[in-house]
Amino acid sequence: MFIKAIKKALATQKSTRGNQVLSLFVSLVLALTIGASKAKAQIIGDLEVNVPFQFHVGNTKLPAGKYVIHMLDDSDLKVMEISSADGSTSALFEVQQAEANSTPAKSELIFNKYGNRYFLAELFEEGSSSGSEVLKSRYEKRVSQQAVEAQAHIPAHRRVQQGN
Repeated sequence: MFIKAIKKALATQKSTRGNQVLSLFVSLVLALTIGASKAKAQIIGDLEVNVPFQFHVGNTKLPAGKYVIHMLDDSDLKVMEISSADGSTSALFEVQQAEANSTPAKSELIFNKYGNRYFLAELFEEGSSSGSEVLKSRYEKRVSQQAVEAQAHIPAHRRVQQGN
């Protein structure tokens, strides 16, 4: 009887180890799958752009000029920052994953235009059909109900890091 109990305990232990390994494997596959889909939407590094008109991003109105845009660290790929090239102005804005109809040949920012008002709408990096869509602010939603929408495409380029 003692030997039967030991054999039964060993069989249960082997079964438990098998379940643990299987659970670990499934968790690893899920983590890699979720991580890969999130990384698709991320803009790597900084984008530089020269916006020739005043525009809105999130709840902030920005003047025409040169800007640097990047994904905010530790934001789970949901918050980006845009800063003027001289560092005097910046704004945070929320984004979600977007897919371009075709893979862009160059990095670009897409603005929604309502009358004479421009709103940053999407960002795409050269060679990737995955990008970021800016969530519409309440102000843009209100303006969009009062005017016809058009779009403006502004080229951007990857910022060259100087020194380390």
